[in-house]
Parts: sequence; C-alpha cells; structure tokens
Amino acid sequence: MNKKWECYETNEKQVEYIARKYSISKLLAMILVNRDIVEEEKVNVFLNPTRRDFYNPFLMPDMEKAVNRIINAIETHEKIMIFGDYDVDGITSTTVLKKFLTDRNALVSEYIPNRLYEGYGLNKQAIKKIVDDKYNLIITVDCGISGIEEVEYANSLGIETIVTDHHEPGETLPKALAVVDAKRKDNQYPFNSLAGVGVVFKLIQAISQKLNLEEKEYLKYLDLVCLGTISDIVPLIDENRVITKLGLKLVEVTKNIGLKTLLNISGYKTIDSNTISFGIAPRINACGRMGYAKEALNLFFSEDEEEAKQIAQRLNEYNKERQEIEQRIFNEAVEQIEKQNENKEVIVLGKENWHHGVIGIVSSKITEMYFKPSILICFEEEMRKRFRKKYTSGSIYMKH
Repeated sequence: MNKKWECYETNEKQVEYIARKYSISKLLAMILVNRDIVEEEKVNVFLNPTRRDFYNPFLMPDMEKAVNRIINAIETHEKIMIFGDYDVDGITSTTVLKKFLTDRNALVSEYIPNRLYEGYGLNKQAIKKIVDDKYNLIITVDCGISGIEEVEYANSLGIETIVTDHHEPGETLPKALAVVDAKRKDNQYPFNSLAGVGVVFKLIQAISQKLNLEEKEYLKYLDLVCLGTISDIVPLIDENRVITKLGLKLVEVTKNIGLKTLLNISGYKTIDSNTISFGIAPRINACGRMGYAKEALNLFFSEDEEEAKQIAQRLNEYNKERQEIEQRIFNEAVEQIEKQNENKEVIVLGKENWHHGVIGIVSSKITEMYFKPSILICFEEEMRKRFRKKYTSGSIYMKH
C-alpha cells in the first residue's frame, strides 16, 4: 500500500482574478479556487467571517423540541444531567453547556464516563445512577447517537433524554425526546461537519434566541468552542471556519482561568491552530486517556488561579506519562511485527497490560509506518477468559 499524490488542475485565470479582486496572494487565491470557493459571498465569509455568518440553529433536526424541553426544565427547576465524552470535544461541550445553563439558574450537573472502566458513550450503569440521584433530564453532548439500547433503558426508568451529537447515525435513531444531529438523513441544516461542541454552540445559540438574550450570552463561549473544534480535527471550512476565526481571537483574551493557565504552561508564544493542536489538546486528551477526565473539567470550571495552576501542572504530568507509555507500547508492537516477519494484509497484535487509553494512538502510528490497517489488543485476565469463551476481547482499536 503506497501513498498517492493527487494534483489539482488549477484554473489560472480564475486564480489571477480572485487574487486581484480581493488583494490576496496567488497562493491563497489558488487554495480558494481549488476548494471551489469562488462566489463573492463564500470568499467574503472565508476571508472575513463575522458573527452574522452563523446559520439559523433552528434548521437543525429536533432543535425546537430540545430548546423547549430545556427551557421548561429551567423554569420548573428540574435536575438536568449533561452526559459528555472524555476527549477535548466532549470536555469543552460539557463545559460550555453547563456554564451556559448555570447562568440561566438551571439545576445542572455533568457526568463524564471513565474511559478505562466504562468506555465511550452512554451506559446503563451510569443511567441507573443518574435516575437514582433524581435527575429528570439527560442531555448528551458529543455522544448518544449510537445509544439505542441505553436511551430505551432511560425511557423505561422514566427519565427523558435529549441527544446532541455530530457522529454518523445508524439506520435507527435513538428514541429520545430530541435527536439534534446534522448528519441525520432528514437534516435540513446547511452544514453537517460541526464538532460536538459546535452542535452545543448551536443549541445555546437557539436557547438564547428563544429567551431573547443578548448575543454575547452565547458568543462569549467561542474560545472553548474553537478549542474543541480544532482539537476534534473536523474540516475547518464553512461554519467551522467562522467558529475558529472568531474563537481564536477570544482565546487570545480568554476570561476562562483554566484555559489561560494551560496556555501559559504550554510554552507557546502565539495563539493559533498549532497552539491548540499541539500545545493544548494533547494535555486535555491525556486526562481522558489516563482515566482523569474530571481533572480537565475542573480546570475549565476553576475560578481560582492557584487551583488552576496546580491542575494544569497535573495535566502536564499526565501527558508526559501518556507519552512514555505510548513509546513503550510502540516499541513492543514494532518488536512483535519484526519477529513475526509475516506479510499479512492486516496487522494484529496483542499483549498483557497494554494501556486501553493509549493503544489507539499506537495503532494509528503502526498503520502510518507500515501502510496497513492495524488492530491492537490489550489482554487482561477477565478479558482473556472472555476471549477464550466468546472469541472476543475487551479493547480492540483499528485505524485505516
């Protein structure tokens, strides 16, 4: 399997025209032409996006239902649980929604599953605990679209669920009160590549409009929305570009003490997408991978500079630990491959005590190195028993 370059046949006349009309370099003009961004409106949005370039949030599927139910929960003082994910997208989604709802005097809390013990997304044990704690409404962020059984289980226990997600749905949608996902087949929203935090941003924009709030009540979170969007590696085009361009300006002057502290400790001097991708995101993701996602949440919720500094330093240590474990597993994986010396189409490797939260990164590196799909399996005693009994294993990661 070899990498193959694909070269555009650029319309040179169009490039010259765009460069001259908008006083931009030929290189930037070529990028616009190659991306088919040539109409005046699209070019202006790309070059100089403003808050007026956000789409109507109520075009999203079930947005009206979700907004009405959340406002009702706020007004009747129902207990709301935000169910998130442990990566940067999930952490920022949870933070933004909780901060926004708290400002509306909502009774709101959050639940982030532990990656090592619960895995990704909704799970029945967590739902049972949420019900036992007398919550009335679950709002998922950056997850939930695949939780068919879990939402059914929540329904059976008498708790309502609103799903907000950006992942591809299956043939059947969860039977939630509302499913807000622009990748639904019946979607009418003009852009379907938002990150999970982008969908949350549209949700708080819609609630703000419904309550006749000032624009600043949702725009002030663009620093965190930008952080989650860049970190989730969604295409930075269309509305994502608007979020990123405006958000990076807010990141420079962020009022979020945790984010400001993390920026300082990362050592980056300029604020751009590289700072987010290589300075901030790995430190936050390390929390989830190592089983400490709550630390990242606490950082963004912190109102105390000294506390934020201590948490940020711990994030640094988690990231160093993650790097060390990743390097060890990578070396062991390469050693296994070289010993096998077999020319198979798929690389399948396994070993005891490989870390659940790290083997996905190693799998990706193995695929990049050998140009083959790879599966890395972490064996533990209970998993080994299930493997012998059911021919399945606990933690399998594959990158193509």
